[in-house]
Amino acid sequence: MGVTSALVLFAVIWSMIFMISLPIRVKTQGDLGEIVEGTHAGAPEQHHLKKKAWWTTGISLVLWMFTVWFIQSGLVTVADIEYWLHGDLTPIGGTDG
Repeated sequence: MGVTSALVLFAVIWSMIFMISLPIRVKTQGDLGEIVEGTHAGAPEQHHLKKKAWWTTGISLVLWMFTVWFIQSGLVTVADIEYWLHGDLTPIGGTDG
């Protein structure tokens, strides 16, 4: 795995975890009863983005390290996955018949 691939993998994992964490512990204006005129009652009042970003980074690092180790270890290869999905492999030149 190249450096660019590793960085892209980390960015994808981080983005996914961050999107999952966004609705956790959000206090809306409607929940607090302090709705600002012209805004929706579901608009966040307390979103804790900084704390969520730090938690997301920590969780993403752990998941990323495990994923990179799994890919680099060679426990499962692309040929294994293709065999699981399609059964016996057809030779590149065909079966001559």
